[in-house]
Amino acid sequence: MTNLEVRPVPEQCDLVPSLGPVVELHEARDVPLGGVRAMRVRRTLPQRALPMVGAWCFLDEFGPQHVDMRVLPHPHTGLQTVTWPVAGEILHRDSVGSEAVVRPGQLNLMTAGHGVSHSEFSLGTQPLLHAVQLWVALPDGVAEGSAGFEQVSDLPVWEAPRARATVFVGDLDGTWSRAHVHTPLLGAEVVLDAHADIEIPLVRGFEHAVLLLGGTAEVAGTPHTTSGLLYLGDGRDHVRVRSLDGARLLLLGGAPFAHDLVMWWNFVGRTHTDIAQARAAWESDARADRFGVVAGHDGARIPAPDLPNIRLQPRRRTPKEPT
Repeated sequence: MTNLEVRPVPEQCDLVPSLGPVVELHEARDVPLGGVRAMRVRRTLPQRALPMVGAWCFLDEFGPQHVDMRVLPHPHTGLQTVTWPVAGEILHRDSVGSEAVVRPGQLNLMTAGHGVSHSEFSLGTQPLLHAVQLWVALPDGVAEGSAGFEQVSDLPVWEAPRARATVFVGDLDGTWSRAHVHTPLLGAEVVLDAHADIEIPLVRGFEHAVLLLGGTAEVAGTPHTTSGLLYLGDGRDHVRVRSLDGARLLLLGGAPFAHDLVMWWNFVGRTHTDIAQARAAWESDARADRFGVVAGHDGARIPAPDLPNIRLQPRRRTPKEPT
């Protein structure tokens, strides 16, 4: 997935000291992507008060809506893209030669490394789509490495009374996904039946957050009925989750990320220079040298927006005021 904003905001995300257990609701930002896709997404990462959760550095949710999604080839650096559909089917093509349809219950994981390009198209005419698109920041030693792609279909399920969680990334209480990531992470879709009341085991050293994908729930004693991201901080061994009528949740976690990041458009780097060089490469006639070619599009692509007329500066996490 691409960030199609015409004037993307530069972001630098930093390792954050331990906050201990907190409960903070970070409202989603409604982003109209229009034109290419005529879609709107709800973006909860990054934002000023919460740039990252572990290595998770970008989170968009779109749908459920009937829409023809057509995202032409575009580039990425320094990250992994995670595509997790709740409803609908998406065709992925990339410059390492992959072509795969991802369906609910399946994971598409693309590693950008030094550079990759890809496209994403919905299948059918005005299909019902509901999905989350996430980015995982890559650590030193991998961020400038080779590009790659994997689709994982046989994902494990952690079970509790009236609840189950499909683990698509990392480990939940010994239930491991075989998806290949490069920092300690957790990504799981949790489905609660009516009258579910469970405790989900967590890793104390991780920070965690929960996005509501459907229904209503109470998380850590707090009603969660919005499209915002409920940030739980770190230092928790478990979180209690309840639902009267049933709910679907996205549970994210990870060890605090150990590197500063600059994020702009579809690029993740360490410095302003990293971003400027990636943009220049994508806009050059030799773009294929770094980003390859996505087959089936006859050279069509999404051009990069202009860089802002400033040097990309750090963005620090801004603590929320007590409520």
